[in-house]
Amino acid sequence: MMKCRLGLLGLLAGASLLLGACSSRSEQANVKHLGILQYMEHESLTETRKGIMEELEKQGYEDGKDIILDYQNAQGDQASLQSISENLVKDNDLVIGITTQSSQALQAANIDKPIIFSAVTDPISAKLVKLMKNPAGLVTGVSNRQPLEPLFTALKIVLPKAKTVGMMYTTSERNAEVQVENAKALLKKAGYKMIVKGITSTNDVQDAAKQLMKETDVLYVPTDNIVASAMTLLGDLSRESGIPVIGGSADMVEEGGLMTYGPDYRALGCQTAQMAIKVLKGQKVNDLPAEYPKDTELVVNEEMAKDLKINTKDLNKK
Repeated sequence: MMKCRLGLLGLLAGASLLLGACSSRSEQANVKHLGILQYMEHESLTETRKGIMEELEKQGYEDGKDIILDYQNAQGDQASLQSISENLVKDNDLVIGITTQSSQALQAANIDKPIIFSAVTDPISAKLVKLMKNPAGLVTGVSNRQPLEPLFTALKIVLPKAKTVGMMYTTSERNAEVQVENAKALLKKAGYKMIVKGITSTNDVQDAAKQLMKETDVLYVPTDNIVASAMTLLGDLSRESGIPVIGGSADMVEEGGLMTYGPDYRALGCQTAQMAIKVLKGQKVNDLPAEYPKDTELVVNEEMAKDLKINTKDLNKK
């Protein structure tokens, strides 16, 4: 009789363990996998990623429990970008691309997974969406497109005698090209002359910048990954020549620019995560209009302004 009882208890215990294991597997099956692809390491992109992760956690998505996060960084390498994209699309339910390059690589590798882009200047010309209000596909997201009018208004205030604006950008970065095209149109309308130089790598930055600073009153740079990686050098050249550098992201200004007007990248990441959460909850990507940044600001490097003897007291700045 005792043996029968022990046998029954053993069966019950085994059944309990089996049910627990099945329940655990069932719960794991319901946990969504989210891939995040960052193109390279620089502050504005990292701030975007941090904003994404912070907002996910704030909204109750704990990594390893409520969601499985798969973060990858291509370190600016195109060959790695392709293979990483293929794996992320294969292994995850939803993927986020930080920058135009990352988002395009995910799109090229994708068949049926939803994609959210972040920090993409012109999603339409990048062929990520057909229209901002109606993405009409598997891709939507948040642009980092900065309004240039407030920046050039600020330029008029701090450098009223400036007549010629130099521009430098990476020719292979469509996002940078779009910003330069927009800047040219606005500056022409405002009566400025322009000199534009395209670069292909960081090796071109010094010579191009030196030449532009000899011929212009101010140098404008877009949010450009290669230019961003050389901002310390541009800051040194700016101090040597007395020619200020404007534009780019806030971290670019902190490293060597005078001022910019654009998004808070941590907030941009939060905005991206909010969109991703809607998809995780079942909303279709093509029902979500692509968005522009909700938080933008004028950022001024006061130390650089002091070094260049530029008065910024009349600016409404951060």
